[in-house]
Amino acid sequence: MAKGYWIVRVDIRDPEQYKQYVAANAKPLAKYGAHFLVRAGTYEIASGSQAGYRVKEVLFGQSTTAVGRTDDVTGSVTLDGSTVSAADFSVDLTSVHSDKGQRDNQFQTRIMDTAQFPTATFKLTQPIDLGSTPADGKQVTAKATGDLTLHGTTRSVTFDVLAEKDRSTIKVVSQIPIVFGDFGIPNPSIGPASTEDHGVLEVSLVLSPG
Repeated sequence: MAKGYWIVRVDIRDPEQYKQYVAANAKPLAKYGAHFLVRAGTYEIASGSQAGYRVKEVLFGQSTTAVGRTDDVTGSVTLDGSTVSAADFSVDLTSVHSDKGQRDNQFQTRIMDTAQFPTATFKLTQPIDLGSTPADGKQVTAKATGDLTLHGTTRSVTFDVLAEKDRSTIKVVSQIPIVFGDFGIPNPSIGPASTEDHGVLEVSLVLSPG
């Protein structure tokens, strides 16, 4: 069977009707093995996404790494060709858990006070130039700058982003260095557990066309 490319430019005036159009096209595209090389527009954060923390820790004299995760991540990313023009995501911190219940209790109460500050948010403030339109299986690295809100405090952050396209979805991985004091977060050290004054916010996103 001959192969080719189908290039379409669409002005979307009714987002809900466009979703019906996309759904209607899904079956014939799948029937003939077609897939999108790139699709501009809004990508939603989908199942398989995660966010959490990674902090070096000394527990009872032994060096270890404390890791907490949640898959309760929501938000969207807008792609226009090779430029990310908008992005925002929200993380439900009340659902973050690690391998130790005592650590989780400290995280939820004394450290992050999730009863008062239940979410962490990020909003892109500068467009991201990817340099080229992402191709299937190819990784693209770039810098992202935006406003990060933790513990009720918002600060501008810049960090590396690694993106990889897999057919219709885009996978994005990033690590955002965090100094606890910058966000008014108490040092996690307590009792037999001691930590440094900084850690890493880790984000792994799966983006699907909205």
